[in-house]
Amino acid sequence: MASDNPSVPEYIGHHLQNLVYGKFPEGGWGFAHSAAEAKSMGFWAIHVDTIGWSLGLGFLFLFLFRSIAKRAVAREPSGLQNAVEMIVEFVDQSVKDGFHGANRLVAPMALTIFVWVLLMNTMDLVPVDLIPWLASQLGIHYMKVVPTTDPNATLGLSISVFILMIIFSLKVKGVGGFVGELTLQPFGKWLIPFNFILEGVGLIAKPISLGLRLYGNLFAGELIFIMIALMPFYLQFLLSVPWAIFHILVIVLQAYIFMMLTIVYMNMAHEAH
Repeated sequence: MASDNPSVPEYIGHHLQNLVYGKFPEGGWGFAHSAAEAKSMGFWAIHVDTIGWSLGLGFLFLFLFRSIAKRAVAREPSGLQNAVEMIVEFVDQSVKDGFHGANRLVAPMALTIFVWVLLMNTMDLVPVDLIPWLASQLGIHYMKVVPTTDPNATLGLSISVFILMIIFSLKVKGVGGFVGELTLQPFGKWLIPFNFILEGVGLIAKPISLGLRLYGNLFAGELIFIMIALMPFYLQFLLSVPWAIFHILVIVLQAYIFMMLTIVYMNMAHEAH
């Protein structure tokens, strides 16, 4: 951190600042050592901690599920195998209930989204000072460990879902059908410009609301943990444990909502008017 005894604003700002790599205005590339330097790097700066933790948790998901699948047994399965099977069956049933088209990509995508977002959200339960302190011992100035508290990550996920939605809409309905949905409803061909404005706003709002909902809920939860960490030790224990238990519900619920909305959007892309 900037000092051994930071003020409250410095402490909060430090925990909310990403590890940013980019090009300095005066030239040269490197890591930002302050929020001002990170801001000066502009739009194309890279949030190294967000990308690193996202990829790491993604590979953890792939490794874990692949290992369980290779060692799966019908008799006397392990507790971890039972947990993985419960998650797979839960996601499979959710897809059957919410998606009525024919696309073999939707179920694996829903499983990936649910588990990946759940793992990223779960990092919010790690003590707020632990990993940043370990990073500081290695000379790393900033380290945010919850990728879903970075709007770049959540909007990246939602925009990816949005792009797939557009692709499958064009594939299933054709260009004419897709354009017709945007221009001919809800008021028919006599109000095409008005229809297009209404439907266009609704279409663009889907990825924005999908990404910002996840970001807002996790960011608020992280901020509360940071505020609790500023309190005396006895208050930290009294408040952090109940909040962590409650926050588990938020973590799971937000992963479920992101998955279900993805399934709904995929279903809309495969439905004819």
